[in-house]
Amino acid sequence: MSAPEIDASASGLADGTNDPVEPGSVQPDLTQAEIDRGQRLASVLFAFGKQQAAVAARMSKVGVDRSAVVLLKNLYVLGPSRASALAEAIHSDPSTVSRQVAALVKDGLVERRADPEDGRASLLAITDKGTALLERQRAGLALALSRMVRHWDSDDLDAFTTLFERFLADHATYLPQLITECAAYARSEGGKQ
Repeated sequence: MSAPEIDASASGLADGTNDPVEPGSVQPDLTQAEIDRGQRLASVLFAFGKQQAAVAARMSKVGVDRSAVVLLKNLYVLGPSRASALAEAIHSDPSTVSRQVAALVKDGLVERRADPEDGRASLLAITDKGTALLERQRAGLALALSRMVRHWDSDDLDAFTTLFERFLADHATYLPQLITECAAYARSEGGKQ
């Protein structure tokens, strides 16, 4: 099975190209083939991100807020946590998380508990109602994805899933450096030092 072509306009560049690395830019530790693969991956990820944003926009119109789901998933994984730890886990501003959590508390999806280590502080914890919402969301997503890929060969799907899990693990490990490099590259006028 060959990969589908990605629409060039999905690259996110104003001119519709898939070439964000300028010829002649300094990349001493990368070969041109590695840069080309990185550009292809960036284009695919950008297109996927646009699709995810479209899903989030449509879901918000029916009352499912993506940011709420992200917070709930992280609280589920972390367990009872301070708002600052939750903000750090999702790479967000504490004041933004505080506003979002207030809505989740109001809806009964999250509760505040006294911090046993510091009675002046509170912990956030997902409620049974919040867990049930996550389970419904996860089940719905699993069914939708199952339908989407049911025509895939099972070996292809297993290989894709294994490689995607590997990609996500590497991405999580490399994320701080990725952010630093992307920011530095953007500030350096296309990598020209």
